[in-house]
Amino acid sequence: MTDLKLKLDSTLLLSPSETMVGCLKTHPVNYSLPQPFYTDQHCFDVEMKQIFQKEWLFVGLTCEIPAKGNYISQQIGSNPIMIVRGDQGQVRAFHNVCRHRGSKLCQAKQGKVAKLVCPYHQWTYELDGTLLYAGGEMGSDFDKSKFGLHPINCKTAGGYIYVSLSDNPINIDAYFDDLARYLEPYDLDNAKVAVENTILEEANWKLVIENNRECYHCDGSHPELLSFMLEWDDTEDPRSSDEFRAQVAAKQALWEAEKIPYEHVSHGHGLRNRIVRMPLKEGAVAMTVDGHAACSKLMGRIKNPDLGSMRILHLPNSWSHAQSDHLVVFQVRPVGPLLTEVTTKWVVRKDAVEGLDYNIDRLTYVWNATNTQDRILAENNQRGVNSMAYQPGPYSETFEFGVINFIDWFSDAMQKNISAEKYCG
Repeated sequence: MTDLKLKLDSTLLLSPSETMVGCLKTHPVNYSLPQPFYTDQHCFDVEMKQIFQKEWLFVGLTCEIPAKGNYISQQIGSNPIMIVRGDQGQVRAFHNVCRHRGSKLCQAKQGKVAKLVCPYHQWTYELDGTLLYAGGEMGSDFDKSKFGLHPINCKTAGGYIYVSLSDNPINIDAYFDDLARYLEPYDLDNAKVAVENTILEEANWKLVIENNRECYHCDGSHPELLSFMLEWDDTEDPRSSDEFRAQVAAKQALWEAEKIPYEHVSHGHGLRNRIVRMPLKEGAVAMTVDGHAACSKLMGRIKNPDLGSMRILHLPNSWSHAQSDHLVVFQVRPVGPLLTEVTTKWVVRKDAVEGLDYNIDRLTYVWNATNTQDRILAENNQRGVNSMAYQPGPYSETFEFGVINFIDWFSDAMQKNISAEKYCG
């Protein structure tokens, strides 16, 4: 720990990237990371470059931009981006940066425009990013075709939107194909975000993910969650009981008859992308305080109110719970080495009416409580990691195998991305 810190602080030794690779090559994935990985600005900067500027990131839902000119904007590290619905229904992503002098184009988090107009000098772009107007002061030899917005790789799958800031992003099409198939019953193009809530956690983004990847802490911290949710991580959890496996088999037979996908599928190193449909406790059909449905209108083509929770994991920044009547979608955005933004969206049918078909407090109660509890846990974790007494500790291979998978993926992705950059450059 000390040696790594000294190396990171020294300009005479290896670069932060090289130092981190050297550390990760020998670090066991069943132990938490050395302190600088959770606290150091150098480490954070490298992770933003090698993970968040290169890997595929979840950024939103197609139902948030339902019509031509609808957009959402976000910040990925120092990079403002926007996702825009085009005139033929295309979903495109661009760097939210004017090609004139770099001003941010779309100021709001969400909105609708006819054209993309820079508020600084009114350079105007079509929804496909081409420059339409730059005023009459640029000279007769000015070529508008050379100054379109910088595009970002963008893909949609089943109503989820993903982007990669890399020019040559890794191919995860197999995951996108499975995601589209698993989300088809929910018809997310005809859904809406009923509620959105963002909280700031004073903790490193990896501690936020680590906390999500295990339920070792659930019994002592999440009474609302455990009122309806089985604590097994998935249908293949080594801790699971005979009773649970029998419940899974019975539910899967019903789901099979209704042509609802349920099989556990995973993709990538360390189970980076994973989808699994899990039953809830007997008698519970939704993630509400009493286990009853939160919305009277079921999603898409779904007829059975008891589809359990379809859990979707996408590293490094998202997880979801899809139920018969609504979805809960989470997105993580690192802000600094000790600060992380977590956004939660509750999604219902587009034609569901607030106050008639669903109640906001009832819809959000459990996960608002759970998010608050998880924020406190992550922040307390961070305070301890900051201590001079901290040293990496072992994960439970039985209770924390999801955390081990995450550290395994993180270590592999960092080493590969840094090595590829070194080789190319």
